[in-house]
Amino acid sequence: MAIRVHESSVVSPSAQIGDGTQIWLFCQVREGVRIGKGCIFGKGVYVDSGVVVGDNVKIQNNASLYAGVTIEDGVFVGPHVCFTNDKVPRAVNADMTLKAADDWHITPTLVKAGAALGANSTIVCGVTVGRWAMVASGSVVTKDVPDHSLVMGNPARHAGWVCACGKRVTVGEPCGACGRVLVQEDGVVRVR
Repeated sequence: MAIRVHESSVVSPSAQIGDGTQIWLFCQVREGVRIGKGCIFGKGVYVDSGVVVGDNVKIQNNASLYAGVTIEDGVFVGPHVCFTNDKVPRAVNADMTLKAADDWHITPTLVKAGAALGANSTIVCGVTVGRWAMVASGSVVTKDVPDHSLVMGNPARHAGWVCACGKRVTVGEPCGACGRVLVQEDGVVRVR
């Protein structure tokens, strides 16, 4: 399947883009980016240098993915989601000289397979968002999110569990939508 890039988007020649990926209006994909197959990038998405995006990822309008971000397969990134990449960002050094590229300290962030990040959420660098986790719209994630966890608020806090199908569930009981059962063993929640 062909790669589709809208004529208004700017994609670095060094970016690697997988088959069937669609990049819509006014996107910018910087150098060294790796994008898997079957992805969809909505209007105005910014993907900074070296970002890695897996297969079948949907990134909605105006999301910003900065250097240090890795997105695994099947992740949903809602509109206006913003990732940070420096824990102590400053425009200038202590002597008021403009910071250069060498002055930035990129802190990696990982979003694991199947996770969903709601509209207008902010993912502060240095965290891992677990498999099939869900971040509610408008949340600010400042610490790791466990697999299947639903988090919400500022700062984001655990508010329940979600199935791989996206429905809220109670650990140990079948999902009302798909019948999967989440179990908790040794502090880890997974599908039985």
